[in-house]
Amino acid sequence: MSQADALSVRRAQKAAPALSPPARVLWVLFLIACVAVALYLTIGVTDWGFALPRRARKVLAMALVGFAVSYSTVLFQTVTNNKILTPSIIGFDALYVLIQTGMTFLFGAMFLVYLDARSLFLMNVGVMILFAGVLYRRLFGREGAHLYFLVLIGVVFGTLFSNLSNFMQRLLDPNEFLVLQTSLFASINNVDEDLLLIAVLSIAAVTLYSLRFAPYLDVLALGRETAINLGVEHAMTVNRLMIVIAVLVSVSTALVGPITFFGLLVANVAYQVMPAYHHRYLIPAAGLISVIALAGGQLLIERVFHFQTTISVVVNFAGGLYFLYLVLKQARSG
Repeated sequence: MSQADALSVRRAQKAAPALSPPARVLWVLFLIACVAVALYLTIGVTDWGFALPRRARKVLAMALVGFAVSYSTVLFQTVTNNKILTPSIIGFDALYVLIQTGMTFLFGAMFLVYLDARSLFLMNVGVMILFAGVLYRRLFGREGAHLYFLVLIGVVFGTLFSNLSNFMQRLLDPNEFLVLQTSLFASINNVDEDLLLIAVLSIAAVTLYSLRFAPYLDVLALGRETAINLGVEHAMTVNRLMIVIAVLVSVSTALVGPITFFGLLVANVAYQVMPAYHHRYLIPAAGLISVIALAGGQLLIERVFHFQTTISVVVNFAGGLYFLYLVLKQARSG
């Protein structure tokens, strides 16, 4: 190579833009997610025609649930300015359990088994969104109402729903209670193919709607007073984002069941690994981490535990430990 050629190569290298540290982290997470998905799709496969479509459907469910839960959690922690809260604290998980328990208590376990999957899905989503809408409109929409007041009321309702569910479960026949239990744990194994299309359309629609508020997320993370001083219509923006959060959580919960600590886990891991606080990096990072966690967890359940447990047990165990770590860490720093 001549000296002129070498000089032109060096100039081209200098002119080529280097990846920023957050972008490099995203690429690493993307590659890990691809490896985790590839392992899940291929390990132990003997009949490709039979296994691959079914595993691909599970991977799609993992991606949908992972994105919905991680996105809603990051949004919720941004508007509340608190990294140890999740949307489930408002009572969505408890309401889902109450719906399943109430139907079993009133109509019997066979009603829950033979009810059309799409009707059950739409009913669960509709009731949870209606609950969130009434709660937001009656409480957060009031003049002078604070967001933490809404969270507190949500905790009260969640406790009420849990107590009602426990009361009805104690009155159920043991056989009906066993049937009910299968619907109370999150599972990706039995996701209906028809529900995936509805979930894709719902999540895509609400995500596109939420993009109009994307420029305000970094400002909202600075706190209510700072956001207002910088010109953000805080009450209107947060109210719209809370509806987005309600739809995302409702669809994901109705699709696979409640995963209480999953959003807390993936969101805080994203905060730890991402060397930037911009939401254009945090949101995709949390989504990729959720895919890694779900694909790895499902692979562990199928190949190590041989379906003796569910994904919610593994995730809630790890997430519960991480939640305690975050609480203790915040207590020490405070």
